[in-house]
Amino acid sequence: MIALQIKEIKSFMGKLLGTECFDSFLLEEAVITTYNTFRIDGRINREFYSDEEWENKETHPDEFSAWKTMRPLCFDLIKGKKTPAGFKFIFHLMPRYIPGILKPEDTPITPDQVKALVLTCKYDGGSLTLVTGTAFTTFLPDKTVDVLWDKAVRTFLSKKEIGFEEL
Repeated sequence: MIALQIKEIKSFMGKLLGTECFDSFLLEEAVITTYNTFRIDGRINREFYSDEEWENKETHPDEFSAWKTMRPLCFDLIKGKKTPAGFKFIFHLMPRYIPGILKPEDTPITPDQVKALVLTCKYDGGSLTLVTGTAFTTFLPDKTVDVLWDKAVRTFLSKKEIGFEEL
């Protein structure tokens, strides 16, 4: 787990909310504080779907909503003349991208052992911090996946020209 402070908040927010930059993520949770506090549970709601729709994995391939679909809603809650008082987004890398992080030559851990590769984005009104995390389907004493995920996040941010410093 690492904590990274974003250097240029406005530029980061433009990429987060206005581009496809983070569309490889799912949204577990969003808490946005402006004139109210808005809480979004990104978990797909089974009751919304008919049995036929629920069986069709194209309708909801993942446990959480894609950031791509939630981004416009979050943008609408944040946009305006005033900066939000704060927000927190908890992202999960889409499961289909996990094998690309876990190359067999780097770790014996398989993608089915990984429950989530998490990226938490938190703004407190003054600074914006990203924190990495991992979750597994069972206890694993091996910390190689943590190291690989931390490296992947650093590489991702660098490729997207998002300046950061480690805390």
